[in-house]
Amino acid sequence: MFSFFTRANILSRSLTSYKRAFSNLHSFDVVIVGGGIVGLGTARSLKLKYPDVSVAVLEKEQGLATHQTGHNSGVIHMGIYYTPGSLKAKLCVEGALRTYDYCDERAIPYKKCGKLIVATNSEELERLDVLYDKGIQNKVPGLAMVDKQDILEIEPYCTGGMKAIHSPNTGIVDWKQVACSYGTDFQSLGGVILTDHDVRRIKDVGKEIRIECKNGSRLVAKNVITCAGLYSDRVAEKAGGKKFPTIVPFRGEYLELVPEKRYLVKGNIYPVPNPKFPFLGVHFTPRMDGSIWVGPNAVLAGAREGYSWFNIDPKDLFETLTFKGFWSLAIPNLSYGVKEMAKSVVLPLQTADLQKFIPEVSASDLVRGSAGVRAQAMSEDGALVDDFTFDETCYSMLHVRNAPSPAATSSLAIADMVVERAEQHFNW
Repeated sequence: MFSFFTRANILSRSLTSYKRAFSNLHSFDVVIVGGGIVGLGTARSLKLKYPDVSVAVLEKEQGLATHQTGHNSGVIHMGIYYTPGSLKAKLCVEGALRTYDYCDERAIPYKKCGKLIVATNSEELERLDVLYDKGIQNKVPGLAMVDKQDILEIEPYCTGGMKAIHSPNTGIVDWKQVACSYGTDFQSLGGVILTDHDVRRIKDVGKEIRIECKNGSRLVAKNVITCAGLYSDRVAEKAGGKKFPTIVPFRGEYLELVPEKRYLVKGNIYPVPNPKFPFLGVHFTPRMDGSIWVGPNAVLAGAREGYSWFNIDPKDLFETLTFKGFWSLAIPNLSYGVKEMAKSVVLPLQTADLQKFIPEVSASDLVRGSAGVRAQAMSEDGALVDDFTFDETCYSMLHVRNAPSPAATSSLAIADMVVERAEQHFNW
């Protein structure tokens, strides 16, 4: 048997080896985990404000903005939907205007194709008026209520609309291109981007934070900010953060109009949100490449990167199905969920929803398109977390646990907010 002193010597040698492993490594003032649009925007904002601070971004994939940022609808939202005075409303309106300015400065193409939020029945008219009041209070520029004749002037084939909110400044852009441009700005300011750096362990040892990655890389930092999107809960927990909110992945699947029917849609055509359901519903969205996306639906994903029914990660799925909070959401919305799953499998089932707006659309006009996975943050009791959430459990780390839609539109404003939060938390 090993004596106490033998065990102590082994432990001492192990600790010495562990310290030696971190003695000649890359050292940064701040490490940001996550190379999506929020992480890259935060890194850029940090270097603009603190040019002498050394900052690195760690991204687990080979490239940047590959998940939520690279799989979204591409819409530049204007802040119509959100509670007046809320942080989401403020950041969205500010973020949209700053996005257009930024794209002009960087020569990133975009289109102000506008948006119609269309009421197709009398029940939706009252909700439409409430929504319009929200938009006016949020100071959404150019917002107008339009009648059936105006709808047809804007969208000639949207004959199913009774009344609509018109947002002429809503636009579209390639958000992945925008995010990568943030990354280029960050690097030009002296920042370091390390891809293929999937964080395995984050440990605060007092004077520094030690980070180990699955590729064997080791780094040290004074402070860490995590913006890990689909993995925000897991990365925070690795660093000693709170268990909740947890991420439940929902896949949104898009259809596309066949090229010969793209003439049916000029701009964004959206439904009036129904507060009974947790997700918005299908809509028509033009893309920068000229295609027209239709959707998305909302189905439980079998993996956090589950972009199809065939992408299943046993660990991810087990975590979701054994999370009591998920069932608190799923059971009351069971009929809605079953319908969404059926629409995912049988394309013609989506046609009726689309024909409420454009009756001319038929099932033969649709083909399967792209899909994205939404990192839906949920509290322990199953409530959807719909606002910004931070975890400041450790004084040397700041975890962005939830950056809700429209995070891309709001990204420049969110980045500044995260930096301000970091200043307060880290006592810079």
